[in-house]
Amino acid sequence: MSDELKVTPENVSAVNSITPSVLSGQKNIVIIDNNTDRSQQISTVLAFVGEHFIHCSAESAAQVLADNSRVLTVILAGNVSDNCADLVKTNPSIPFLLHDVVDGKALISKVNVIGTLTTPLNYAQLTELIHHCHQYHNKLPRSGTKLKSTALFRSLVGSSEPMSQVRFLIEQVAKTPASVLVLGESGTGKEVVARNIHDLSERSKEAFVPVNCGAIPAELLESELFGHEKGAFTGAISTRKGRFELAEGGTLFLDEIGDMPQPMQVKLLRVLQERTFERVGGSKSIKADVRIVAATHQDLETMIKEGGFREDLFYRLNVFPIETPALRERKEDIPLLLKELLSRFELDQGKTVRFTDKAIESLMEHPWDGNVRELSNLIERMLIMYGDQIVDVAELPFKYQHIDAQVYNPEYPEELQEQDAINELFSGFDFDDEDDDSSTETPEAENAVVASVDSALLPDEGINLKEHLADLEVSLINQSLTKHDYVVARAAETLGMRRTTLVEKMRKYDLQKPAE
Repeated sequence: MSDELKVTPENVSAVNSITPSVLSGQKNIVIIDNNTDRSQQISTVLAFVGEHFIHCSAESAAQVLADNSRVLTVILAGNVSDNCADLVKTNPSIPFLLHDVVDGKALISKVNVIGTLTTPLNYAQLTELIHHCHQYHNKLPRSGTKLKSTALFRSLVGSSEPMSQVRFLIEQVAKTPASVLVLGESGTGKEVVARNIHDLSERSKEAFVPVNCGAIPAELLESELFGHEKGAFTGAISTRKGRFELAEGGTLFLDEIGDMPQPMQVKLLRVLQERTFERVGGSKSIKADVRIVAATHQDLETMIKEGGFREDLFYRLNVFPIETPALRERKEDIPLLLKELLSRFELDQGKTVRFTDKAIESLMEHPWDGNVRELSNLIERMLIMYGDQIVDVAELPFKYQHIDAQVYNPEYPEELQEQDAINELFSGFDFDDEDDDSSTETPEAENAVVASVDSALLPDEGINLKEHLADLEVSLINQSLTKHDYVVARAAETLGMRRTTLVEKMRKYDLQKPAE
């Protein structure tokens, strides 16, 4: 076919027999041209390429474009009047094309003027510009049809490009009857995607029934999906409806479809093909008006090659795939996710935590193998440990500390420091109960310390008790470390303190093993 589309008498005759579509139903191309012959030529070409169109005069254009939801694009042809220029300005949601326009410089700069059609019309250029018009509609900011920010949908929060794409795909497929296959790692919110598809579909008033195919034993899965008749097998004491019947008119979510046994895959394929099934032990065919949304974290195409999954079932389910991104692929969403998950925990538990900017920065460096579920678990852990407090890098578990943690050591009032020093110094001894076996010190050692304390004399000029106690503490720690060749655990046992406490004091006083 030549790119140049010539209008012949035969074409004109053919187009005269075409009834142009009205502005109801499918989207139309509106031709605004007061020149009848040129308008007829454009109509012939559009009919030839299979587009729906109507044509009108410049004077009646405003009325035709009043319902712009059914307009694909507008072709302005011939002399552009002030009225046509106003149409471009007042209809920013409609893409416009120019054809055989004498002076279109003022219009071509408008963002909704997509381009200019050549004269004579060129097939390749025409189809390309019509494609651009479709793209213009697809990327328009939407108000009424955007996904609602429900409590359920909030799990898909995020401004990253991968999440925007997921929301866009959900919006596109929700109103259709197509089967959907949700792919992605564990913890990425595959069931949340499925629930949103259901909630935004025409089936939203009916049931959403989830089934985890990997959690049900193979011998029970058929009964779970299709139900059974009384006496069908041992233990079937009554007739029971299956998940397909419970989901009638609604949506059946088959989670972890990759774990479904091969014999069950065959039976599921038959139901998808014939839209009927029988209960286990029954012979009556039951209609299945159910939308299927399946999900898996496995690579089904690899499983097909290895014989673990049926190829024909895969293509039945994979009509419209949606891939949920891993959290490591959209780390810019972590601050928003934190805010959302924290507000949810606050609503459920009545308390919350706050994260410093440094803590959030550290979390954004984490690989998140467990995805959003791992982040949720971390927040719950922080709530238990630091409820209603502020969490910095130092408070995060070690595996989440990807930047240097600034440890804050407060300066306490002197009386508290002295009390703490005395408690630590004599923490291994119990002077009130001689029979207490919990002390790690021998009676001889205890008596030696008591004698040492009793023999301490206060100089006439007085002393700095804080410094004196610190010097005494350093001296005793050094003696214990030297005695045990800097084996911290044994030195701590001799001093009657925990190993971690001794390590902190060694850090505080900068006590290190001398170089060899």
